[in-house]
Amino acid sequence: MQAAAPVRPTLADALRTLEGVLLRTGQSTARRNAWTAVLEDRRRAKDRVETEHVLEAAAEAASVAT
Repeated sequence: MQAAAPVRPTLADALRTLEGVLLRTGQSTARRNAWTAVLEDRRRAKDRVETEHVLEAAAEAASVAT
């Protein structure tokens, strides 16, 4: 009995594999960028709240002083 010849991948198979690897990397980069954007939005929101508190305190101090 003869052993079956090894199956050779076609060019289409190789391209499909390469596409899968590249897309996976792209999705990973997109997720990382999205998470970085979320963290930056949270930081800006925190800064905005802190600024509001400082401005409110300054306005209060100004109204008490007059």
